[in-house]
Amino acid sequence: MTTSPTSRTQAERADQTRTRILEAAVRQFSENGLAGARTEQIAEEAGVNKALLYYYFKSKDALYDAALGMVAEGVRKSSLVVLEGPTSAGERYLHSVLNHFDRIHTNRAFQSMMQQEMMRLHRGEGNALSPLVERVFRPIMERTLQVLSEGIASGELIPVDPAQIQYAATGANVFYFVSAPLMKIIQGSDPMELSALAFRGGAAIEYLGQTLFVDRKHGAAVAARVLAESPMPTNGGNPPRPTPDFGAKSKKRSRLNKD
Repeated sequence: MTTSPTSRTQAERADQTRTRILEAAVRQFSENGLAGARTEQIAEEAGVNKALLYYYFKSKDALYDAALGMVAEGVRKSSLVVLEGPTSAGERYLHSVLNHFDRIHTNRAFQSMMQQEMMRLHRGEGNALSPLVERVFRPIMERTLQVLSEGIASGELIPVDPAQIQYAATGANVFYFVSAPLMKIIQGSDPMELSALAFRGGAAIEYLGQTLFVDRKHGAAVAARVLAESPMPTNGGNPPRPTPDFGAKSKKRSRLNKD
C-alpha cells in the first residue's frame, strides 16, 4: 500500500511542528530549568497554540524528557562517529576529547540541561537522565573505553587504566568551563573568549599527545593532525580557522589564525 502525497505532506508538517516545539523547549528549559520554563512561552516561540503543544506532548514533563532526549541523541551520534574510522585508536581518542571540548563550548543548551539533571540526581530526585543511560551514555562510555583499550593493547598508548585516562582528559575539559568565572577574576582575561577557547582546546590536545602516547614524537604528530582536521567551531559569525604550526615550543598554541 502506497502513501498518498497528501498523507506524506501532512506527516512532514507534523514532524516539522514537533521539531519546532522541541527546539523552542530546549531553549526555554536550558535557560529557565524545568520549573521555570513556561509552556505558553514555548508554544509562542514555536509558533503554535498551547492546545497543539499538548497534542504532541501530553505534559510539561513529557516535553522536557523529549527535549533532553533530542539533544542527547545528537551528542550520542557525534560522540560515536569520531570514535570510528581507519585511523589509530590514539588518533580517534584525541578527536573524541576535542569533540567533547568543542561541544561544551557550542552546545550550551545540552550542558545547561545536563547540569540541572546532575543536581537533581545529587538530591535524589526524579530525573530524566536515567532513561537515557542505556540509549546514550552507556554506549558512549563503553565505546570510548574500548578504543582506549585498543590503543593500549597495540602499544600506541601508555598502559594505564582506560577509565582514568577518560576522567583526566574530559574532566580537564569540564573544569576549564566550570572554573571560567573565577579564572576571569584571577587572570584578568576572559577564558570564554574565542581566542582563549581555541588556545585551550589546542593546548589540551597537544598535552595529551605528549602524555598518552608511548612514542611522544608520534603523539605530537597525531595531535597536530587532529587539530588540523578540526577547526575551532563557532556559534556564528566567524569562518573556520586552519591550525598553525605547533612545532615551535616557544610559540603560543592556538587553533586560531593570528592576523
